[in-house]
Amino acid sequence: MNNNHEQQGFVVWMTGLSGAGKTTIALILEKELQERGVRIERLDGDVVRESLTRDLGFTKEDRDKNIERVTFVAKLLSRNNVGVVCSFISPYQAVRDQVRAQTTNFLEVFVDAPLEVVIDRDVKGLYKKAIAGEIPNFTGISDPFEAPAQPDIHVRTDQQTPEESAQYIISQLETRSLIPMS
Repeated sequence: MNNNHEQQGFVVWMTGLSGAGKTTIALILEKELQERGVRIERLDGDVVRESLTRDLGFTKEDRDKNIERVTFVAKLLSRNNVGVVCSFISPYQAVRDQVRAQTTNFLEVFVDAPLEVVIDRDVKGLYKKAIAGEIPNFTGISDPFEAPAQPDIHVRTDQQTPEESAQYIISQLETRSLIPMS
């Protein structure tokens, strides 16, 4: 990274339905930002649930506690000038607003794909099980997803490749002077 650009901390918070492409885009972002010399950490819902929040289920209360713990980590990193790429379904707007209030340079990214598209992409078979009633509290099927009304960044993964979505997010980070121009 150019020494003339002192890195600021930031949080790129990707929200969207399961299968929308959050993790795929986060991996591309992480790699691209690392190659540019940006100090970056990636927090992913599946990975976090294997460690930091493995004691939690999927009720609204447990989902809120999951995001509360992730927010604490993102807050520590972002205030210490580290960029954080977070990929979490995080279905509730009020909870995402709390993350915004507690972290540095928060950008809400709506990773948007229609329900029928994510059902078609369902590589893990989760939607099929949720529709059959085998998975309770499944966002988009038996639990609500509150789509951001005014996200900072909106990507449509039914209309863009993951690489195009990641490049758009990077351009927005550049525009906001959170990373140096390439």
